[in-house]
Amino acid sequence: MRHLEQNLMSYFQGNTVGVEGQARVGPGNERGLGGNWPRPRVGHKRIQYLHLVAPLWNGGTRGIRGMSSAVAPEGNQSKWGKLLQFLADRFYDVEALREYLFQKQVSKIHQKNRSFTYIKERYGPYVAGAYFILKQGGAVKFQGKEWIRSSGRGHYSLEFLNFQATPVEAVDASGCAINYQGLDNLLALKELQSLQLQRCPHVDDWCLSRLYQLADSLQELSLAGCPRISERGLACLHHLQKLRRLDISDLPAVSSPGLTRILVEEMLPNCEVLGAEWTEGLKLGPEKQSRGTASPIPA
Repeated sequence: MRHLEQNLMSYFQGNTVGVEGQARVGPGNERGLGGNWPRPRVGHKRIQYLHLVAPLWNGGTRGIRGMSSAVAPEGNQSKWGKLLQFLADRFYDVEALREYLFQKQVSKIHQKNRSFTYIKERYGPYVAGAYFILKQGGAVKFQGKEWIRSSGRGHYSLEFLNFQATPVEAVDASGCAINYQGLDNLLALKELQSLQLQRCPHVDDWCLSRLYQLADSLQELSLAGCPRISERGLACLHHLQKLRRLDISDLPAVSSPGLTRILVEEMLPNCEVLGAEWTEGLKLGPEKQSRGTASPIPA
């Protein structure tokens, strides 16, 4: 995108004569801007046609439509306006570009949540699960060991490769890109006692429906700040009867946090539920006047 913007700006700034002289729309030149475009050289490489992609100017999403007043000189305001309007009307590939970028993002998330079969076969499920979390930027704790955390640059100690027979008892995946597929790497940790999933943007109700596989060991669970978790997902936690602490604070998809907390506490009577007051989200009806009360009549 940066190279395309530079090429387009170089074209407009360094080839004004070509645009006005050879591509002018008017009598005797019916080809206009839809005809043969001049193809100047920039760095001894020809510029591709401008119909490929609409650049995003100034970090906005207006494309070229909002550029006429910022780029064009006062004397050529009308010419630049017509030119930019012509280009904007023919940039039909903007939606295709957005779809392409979206698919690239989805593909990247799937790539992060793949199963590391080779590591699991060679080192076992504990090391494979730890490797998955550390590669995501989280932290793991093996039984009897200190926390192993990933640095801001994605570096971490490889000493966990020697803990093939040591179960993982705690996982901190706060802010990681874990999704439904990536949980396969955690559900194999049958001795997992603590799982921190706060602020995970891709953890949803379907993910919670899979946590029943950790019902025999899981004692602490944090879902705080997960934007895709609703009451339906929390209802799936009734399998986790060994839970002793559950954090459900700051869940924007939950419409009535207070009522939801009451229901979760009834569902998990031995669990301490954090993050929502009982009265939060409850709407009280308007007060009704008694039928026997008459409004005062002015004299």
